[in-house]
Amino acid sequence: MTLRAFLQPDTAWLDDPASRRIWQTALVTFLGLAAYGFSVGWWRSPVMAGYVALKMPLLIALTLGCNVLLNGLLALLLGTGLGVRQSFLALLMATAVSALILGSLAPVTLFLAWNAPPPDSPGAGAAHSAYLVTHTFLIGFAGVAANAHLYRLLLGRAPNRSAANATLLAWLAGNGFLGAQFSWVLRPFFGSPGLEVALLRPDPLKGNFYESVWHSLVHITGSDSAAACALVLIALLLSIPILAALRSQPTT
Repeated sequence: MTLRAFLQPDTAWLDDPASRRIWQTALVTFLGLAAYGFSVGWWRSPVMAGYVALKMPLLIALTLGCNVLLNGLLALLLGTGLGVRQSFLALLMATAVSALILGSLAPVTLFLAWNAPPPDSPGAGAAHSAYLVTHTFLIGFAGVAANAHLYRLLLGRAPNRSAANATLLAWLAGNGFLGAQFSWVLRPFFGSPGLEVALLRPDPLKGNFYESVWHSLVHITGSDSAAACALVLIALLLSIPILAALRSQPTT
């Protein structure tokens, strides 16, 4: 199985969701996310890099594993014709695309971590906030690209565009919400300066992911909520061309 096969997935894959194909796709996903996770945790310490290299793939495994039945039922209910196993493979294929993108960025993000102000420096707080926002953007970009491929798969298998649109939105809502919460429970990924390096925080269920990202945006904009809102609006506007491209995808 070649790299091109992952980056340009074929709907014929879903006709034969064999265990070998699932495990091959899972292996690519693990390697890409582990490499990226290592670069993410390196800023805090080499030990944190090892932790995050394990937790990034674990995050995806928990998200897809916990939602596997729900995703399959939604696909059937919304009329795509995909079963539970086929839905799982389609989502895993999309995740492999994002893992390959992030894995290819690992040398760049490792270089950024290497040259960022160290965690014990006076500017560590601002560096951590910028680090968090940068990686959130990169992960979001990889996710958008992966879901563009997922949408192509759905268009190729669903009887009409409406079924593909509804299924994609349902999957994004369920997996996005659960994945964000799992990412919060499994923190730290970036390692806050001043806190000890640890596999998990002692209060993993306190707060939520979205609150943390908002506070980081406010921090790097100098406690200016209006500027933070502007950054969010810019990010949403940047997604419009991608969404327009998705809608223009021809059905097969």
